Amino acid sequence: MDTLEFIQIRKFIVKLGKMLHKYGTPAFRLEAYLTEVATYLGVRSAFISTPTSLTFVLWSDRHEDEYNSAARLQPGELDLNALSRTDELAIELLAGRLTLAEADRKLDEIDAMPSPYGKLVTFCAFGLATSAFAMLMGASLSEIAWSGLLGLLTYIWCLWATRSKRVNLMLEPVTAFVSGLVVSAISSYLDPGINIPLIVLSSVIILVPGLALTMGLAELASRNIVSGTARVMDALMQLFKLYFGAFLGVASGFALFGENIYQPAQSLPYWATWLSVLLLSIALIAIFRTRPKHILWGIVSSFVAYGATVGSSQFMDQSVATFIGAFALGVFSNLFTRIVKQPATIVSMHGLIVLVPGSKTYIGLNSFISGQNFVQADHIGQDVFLIFMSLVAGLIFANVVMPTKKAL
Repeated sequence: MDTLEFIQIRKFIVKLGKMLHKYGTPAFRLEAYLTEVATYLGVRSAFISTPTSLTFVLWSDRHEDEYNSAARLQPGELDLNALSRTDELAIELLAGRLTLAEADRKLDEIDAMPSPYGKLVTFCAFGLATSAFAMLMGASLSEIAWSGLLGLLTYIWCLWATRSKRVNLMLEPVTAFVSGLVVSAISSYLDPGINIPLIVLSSVIILVPGLALTMGLAELASRNIVSGTARVMDALMQLFKLYFGAFLGVASGFALFGENIYQPAQSLPYWATWLSVLLLSIALIAIFRTRPKHILWGIVSSFVAYGATVGSSQFMDQSVATFIGAFALGVFSNLFTRIVKQPATIVSMHGLIVLVPGSKTYIGLNSFISGQNFVQADHIGQDVFLIFMSLVAGLIFANVVMPTKKAL
């Protein structure tokens, strides 16, 4: 391998690694995938990935050429459209259907690609996701409606955060604060007796780091200690910021508008929970930027995870039922990878959201600090820990039973 070819290969690998990191790829999958690509391209490699950095070490067989690089990066956000297209590009390159120069140019095109659904659809998706989550948590009809409206407000803050560094730094506490303040005003003047904490949680559920916590624990389970610890701590800090903002917003609202006395309203019938799973999975399509050809897979994965959990909970403890749900989701995701030849993350993320690990953590934090539960939940602190362990264990067992045969 001559020096010019080595330079071309390492430029491509560095760009590919940074893009996959940007799209929220877990450390253990990112490192394994980059190693696989580097091996196919004929170079030796070592990689270290954390939520805020990526280190590359590349060298030729006889060490004629060596390259070290450490990049400081922002934590990635899920973009399943870009992740899927990047994986397809790498497959074409390894199959010899693309040259390195063509692949490098196409990486730039993918990176500049906007969401396939546009801002208006994503705006509506935020409202649909937050109202569907409230429905899933057993809220009344009016509480579902208020959650959906406040979800639209959350999207406005998220959109502003993409254009302002100052807003981005305080996105979680400010969004939760405004939601708490607005819900307090609604309870005082428009709809007395509503479940304020549940509406606030539903309105910011997109920002609750349940997926990040699950990914962090999965990285710890795979012995990516540095990345897993960093991701878990970052997720916990986001959770604390959200809870503090909500607490401050509700407290300020009570001081300005008077306290709200919660009056339990009639929840929707049981079949509405299945409808909420459908609506939530549809909303996540735009929020996660899922490619149109993967939409049906994503929706089915939500029902696989939720159906397996609910069905098994009739016969066993909730934490074991969560393990069954995560196991079924993992098997289904790996089956998707075998059939479609795309990353399992594309469908597994839809199912994990339906298992609501983030909301349980938020509810547990509220119970720990205030001593009150705003939904029917006994032993919530213990349940939070068991649910996360069950999720990780279920996905690990699924990888043993049906391996993906794909690093990403």
